[in-house]
Amino acid sequence: MARYFRSSNLASRIFDRQLISPLPGATVNTIRQFYENLVPSYTIYDIDCPDYSFRKFTDDGKYLVAFSRNHQDLIVYRPIWFTYSCNEECETHELPPKAKKFDSFFKQLYSIPLASSNEYICKDFFLYMECHRFGLFATSTAQSNESTATEGAIHGVPLIEKITFHLVRLEDGVILDEKAFCNDFINLAHSIGAYMYEDLLCIVSLRYQTIHILQIRDSGNLVEVRNIGAFCREDDELFLHSHIQTGYGGSFLPGIKQRLLSYIFCKTWNERVQHLKKKFYFHFQDYVDLIIWKVQFLDRHHLFVKFGSVDGGVSRSTDQNLAFFAVYNMETTDIVSLHQNSSEDIYALFEQFYDHFHANPQASSHGKFISSHSNDIHALDQLRVIKNKASSSSQFVKKMMTSLPYTCQSQSPSPYFDLSLFRYDEKLISAIDRHRHCTEHPIKFMSVRQNVVKFKIKPGSDSGASDSRAKRISSFLFHPFFPLALSIQQTYMQPTVVNIHFRR
Repeated sequence: MARYFRSSNLASRIFDRQLISPLPGATVNTIRQFYENLVPSYTIYDIDCPDYSFRKFTDDGKYLVAFSRNHQDLIVYRPIWFTYSCNEECETHELPPKAKKFDSFFKQLYSIPLASSNEYICKDFFLYMECHRFGLFATSTAQSNESTATEGAIHGVPLIEKITFHLVRLEDGVILDEKAFCNDFINLAHSIGAYMYEDLLCIVSLRYQTIHILQIRDSGNLVEVRNIGAFCREDDELFLHSHIQTGYGGSFLPGIKQRLLSYIFCKTWNERVQHLKKKFYFHFQDYVDLIIWKVQFLDRHHLFVKFGSVDGGVSRSTDQNLAFFAVYNMETTDIVSLHQNSSEDIYALFEQFYDHFHANPQASSHGKFISSHSNDIHALDQLRVIKNKASSSSQFVKKMMTSLPYTCQSQSPSPYFDLSLFRYDEKLISAIDRHRHCTEHPIKFMSVRQNVVKFKIKPGSDSGASDSRAKRISSFLFHPFFPLALSIQQTYMQPTVVNIHFRR
């Protein structure tokens, strides 16, 4: 099939855009092909910038969020395009000295203290509402692994004395509301322990096995809607206390665990009654010992919940652990479906409908075009190549399932990560928000259509001279639609090096 643009020349493409109408529903995808010509073509190495920890851009492109190195202050910038004039040909003219300054590209809107004296900002945690009015930040005290036994707490889960979520108006930095959790543990790394969907927010308490559902009002208030864990309905606790016999010394299973066991029992019963002993009673204690690891919204009424062992819930590597995925209906309080993490059924859903795990009806026009194997043939081909190379199908499925439930707002919507436009080494850089090991060589972005290098990104210094023995990690922050990116290299016991890549 012939492409919409007949030439790779920018001027020709503009003429084609005026003369030829794209197919219905394909306008944005068609216009995004212009990014093959509009790339970050110039790099300013080791730019003069404040010593902050830069977090990410919001996907409307208006805000760049950063934190102070002492993890006490929140700093928010607005991107501004660097401009200058010269008498000679600008392409060959050296950039003026002010180009080496960070504030030539970004304007600081405000800096506010967010953490108290004994709390620190979690630099990996930041979520924003789709309207981009409010941002959610987290502060916490230090983690303690020597947690005391407390009623309702899971043994083996660490303790954090205080965790506070702050709702901040991004426009001016006003703190509108706060929600604190005491003597609890919530996984704040990469925002894993929270998920935002429209105006709803769920926060997972690993220590007390409770899913807190909150609503973010237009006024900027955090309002608790329901808690799912020990009880599933609002009146469950009242019902139990009114019907329990006086002097009863036993204990009940948590409500959501009871729903899980009921679903497994009924499913086994319906399949074959004689399998109850082998499939249900024999593994009963294993099912009872399962804990909630991670949760996300599928829509306003359904949660996608991952259950697993205590060890897997607090460790970084979970692909070898046995886990189960459940769809929970908050209105009926029923488990709708359940799959093991090695199930081919859940992998088929993952492969064909991955976008449904992070779809949001109010998402920005930029966020809707994040490449995945369910919407891009190039990404699907890469996934199938990895699958064909895997020695064990079961282990491959388990490894793929570690990305579920989806981590909220964890991928950059930048068109330079669109796999239908550009090809790059995903071991060195990708749309997923993670630190990477540094490489000595620039990272190449190849045009998929032309098979030529369109631009390169090189973190670190221009000279490339560095101690090869030192551990170096890099992170990349791409603007959602401008040809603008930051590469940040951190080396142990050395200053951070920030480079700006932009179209000159």
